[in-house]
Amino acid sequence: MCIDGVNTVACLKPVDTGTSAATTVTPLPHMYVVKDLVVDLTSFYQQYKSVEPWLKRKSKTKTTEGGLREHAQSPEERKKLDGLYECILCACCSTACPSYWWNSEAFLGPAALLHAYRWVSDSRDEYGAERVQALAEGWDKLYRCRMIKSCTATCPKSLDPAAAISAMKTLHQLGKP
Repeated sequence: MCIDGVNTVACLKPVDTGTSAATTVTPLPHMYVVKDLVVDLTSFYQQYKSVEPWLKRKSKTKTTEGGLREHAQSPEERKKLDGLYECILCACCSTACPSYWWNSEAFLGPAALLHAYRWVSDSRDEYGAERVQALAEGWDKLYRCRMIKSCTATCPKSLDPAAAISAMKTLHQLGKP
């Protein structure tokens, strides 16, 4: 929701009790309001789903002695995912993004693109090149971002979706996954 003009998660936003000024609480901007402070996030979650936010493999998975499937990852490879997997899909970043306001049907928005970059960066995922190509094909999905960075400024988890989007654009331009 939007508290005193800032998109945030209510459980993380302290209320200033040392002032007589009223705290203003409104629904997330540029979203259809279902009722009171509840907005319709159907499109937001469909865009998230469209980046296929799960591990995809081409090769056969190793099986351990106990019959479990394992996708080993070194501590260094795992560290590359820090700042990418912590997103809680609160939609604060997407609803703060002017590019998303103007093109929410085509532009996937900061949250979905942060998650897309998370999977492209994952050493266990073997579809990085395909993921980048799929995002760049429609141009609107990825390249509508104008680096305004409202997404980064408003993220209640202090993540940097703008940096992830920039890195994804760079990967596409260099032809690398």
